Amino acid sequence: MKTVYYSDKGKVRQLNEDSAGVFVNGHGDYLAVVADGMGGHRAGDVASQLTISFLDERWGKTEKFHTADEAENWLRSTIADVNHEVFTYAQSHSDCEGMGTTLVGAICTSLFATVVNVGDSRGYILNENGFHQLTEDHTLVNELVRSGEITKEDAEHHPRKNVILRAIGTEETISMDIKTIMFEEEDVLLLCSDGLSNKVSEREMQRILVEDHPLSDKGEALVDRANEYGGEDNITVVIVEYAAVTESG
Repeated sequence: MKTVYYSDKGKVRQLNEDSAGVFVNGHGDYLAVVADGMGGHRAGDVASQLTISFLDERWGKTEKFHTADEAENWLRSTIADVNHEVFTYAQSHSDCEGMGTTLVGAICTSLFATVVNVGDSRGYILNENGFHQLTEDHTLVNELVRSGEITKEDAEHHPRKNVILRAIGTEETISMDIKTIMFEEEDVLLLCSDGLSNKVSEREMQRILVEDHPLSDKGEALVDRANEYGGEDNITVVIVEYAAVTESG
């Protein structure tokens, strides 16, 4: 695998509440994660950092995953545990009351990728079939689109676009989406916070990812493009490419 990740506070925010990481366990499998601390809530950066640190620690203790079911069960159990950890921390620290974070993550093995998401950070796949979003936003506006009450075009400028329906750490229990896909040589997985997906179109993301440039340049280009278009939010990207050599950043 080749991997790279970047996180930038953008051009408007004073603090970067996003966190990200790519971790390799003892069996050579990868865990890539993006967590976007909830804007407007206190200590969003604490929530996202706690989430990433918890997953890093747990990932180092994992056994070899032989099936997608094993990977999905690990994510289901571990995300429930990290939700409890963040929720409990917020309850015991008054300055962190109400904090939360979105999460999108992927277990990447030589056979498959298992993707989990909570909130509106997104996962995309670039493969022989094109460039596609893997995740569903857990937002009020996306629910209105799914029910047919508004169009996707309406959703782009809806006044309640930032209302998130699910987040890590805001409730005692958590509901998440998990799916497994084939992950093959030359496939590229992109995970990002909404600071990227709200500013850069899927067509432009795809154009950057297919360019004949080093992976690190592609990550920087995505962040730079979001900043060029306003950079009102923190911007975080993780790219995982199925390849024979390892590059990290």
